Amino acid sequence: MVFLETPSNPGLELVDLEWLGKLKVKHNFILNVDNCFATPYLQKPIEFGADLVSHSATKYMDGQGRVLGGVLVGRKDLIKELMFFIRHTGPAMSAFNAWTFSKSLETLPVRMDRHCSNALTVAEVLEQHEEVELVRYPFLPSHPQFELAKRQMKQGGGIVTFIVKGGIERARRFMDALEMISLSSNLGDTRTIATHPVSTTHSKLSDDERAQIGIFPGSIRISVGLEDVNDIAEDLTRALINSK
Repeated sequence: MVFLETPSNPGLELVDLEWLGKLKVKHNFILNVDNCFATPYLQKPIEFGADLVSHSATKYMDGQGRVLGGVLVGRKDLIKELMFFIRHTGPAMSAFNAWTFSKSLETLPVRMDRHCSNALTVAEVLEQHEEVELVRYPFLPSHPQFELAKRQMKQGGGIVTFIVKGGIERARRFMDALEMISLSSNLGDTRTIATHPVSTTHSKLSDDERAQIGIFPGSIRISVGLEDVNDIAEDLTRALINSK
């Protein structure tokens, strides 16, 4: 089995799904794609040959930080094997959580359109700021895989990752200077959320391991929410100035 996520967390690197689908046919392996960041609205791995697609439904599928859940879809023969395990070990959500997710899916396209438009604007603002070293967002022309992103994704998603100048201490001051934006390791909420991967989600990795996946001391991951984009950009800009 080949298991991957695209875009990656938090470096927002992409994997060419069309190429990988052809490779799968040639070498006959199971292709399992984590599609959490893109959601099925923005990217459809099964159309490129994926056998299994997984989602942390807690993120964009719910979209409001209310319930926990996951989704796994794919080939009937593989799902059949998984169902035996699920029935005997109990990883099944409650009826209420399932109902909440089903209602949330009704607004997924509308919400993702807003997440994406806000994220692109935020990425453009950050890219122009003198205190920002680097910005990564799949639909920014400066992204090294911009053309690939346009081929396999409908829009760029709701996550923006950037590197603030000044290393880990500056990153911490920046996080402390945020006022409207929430601080959490979560993502995909209606609220904009900032995360410092080095000290939270990826703190157990070594510096070299983090660097290999595009995480540096000054890296900040922003899950861009549904608020007015001018308010989001203002909070980020103010924090960049006040953390100098």
